[in-house]
Amino acid sequence: MTPEQAILALLAERSAGATICPSEAAQRLAGPGGDWRAEMDAVHAAADALVEAGTVILSWKGAGMQKRRGPYRIARR
Repeated sequence: MTPEQAILALLAERSAGATICPSEAAQRLAGPGGDWRAEMDAVHAAADALVEAGTVILSWKGAGMQKRRGPYRIARR
């Protein structure tokens, strides 16, 4: 599974309008007991690519973000 696939799979499992934390995608990639922190750079890059493609949007505390900076959440567009 790629980081993009992990993000999209998690979003597909949530209700419309729901968001995910990037660490959830990293945890899915790492698997049970895996080092999810080692996956975070790949997840951040995947989130950037999905935003650029218009597939997802980013937000923090309900405010939309044009690009990733600091903490953020990911939602379907």
